[in-house]
Amino acid sequence: MRILHTMLRVGDLDASIHFYTQIMGMKLLRRSDNEAYRYTLAFVGFQSESEGAVLELTYNWDQSSYDLGSGYGHIAIEVDDAAETCDTIRAAGGKITREAGPVKGGTTVIAFVEDPDGYKIELIQKKPAYPIEM
Repeated sequence: MRILHTMLRVGDLDASIHFYTQIMGMKLLRRSDNEAYRYTLAFVGFQSESEGAVLELTYNWDQSSYDLGSGYGHIAIEVDDAAETCDTIRAAGGKITREAGPVKGGTTVIAFVEDPDGYKIELIQKKPAYPIEM
């Protein structure tokens, strides 16, 4: 078994595709319209669906916003350098909601970004690989 995708309902599909492709650096993998049920699906990711998990952006044609509720947390993305990634995202027009720095009570460097619908994305700075002790 493996995780295939995470679905996010979005209010403006074009803005969301722009954010995930032009600001976050993902690729638009596929897009399809369902005329009968009035929705569009767009799949974005850093690699193909056969190689890793992706995001499914669901746009319901008659709805422009959603209440994110209190159950949603965030999507986590590993980056080489969190501060540098924040600078790149900011320069491209993205919204940084927490600058890069250590997580409270720890040493892992994180930052947070917000997409056009308010979904939080955590950037986690890659740690050096440690040898496995047996």
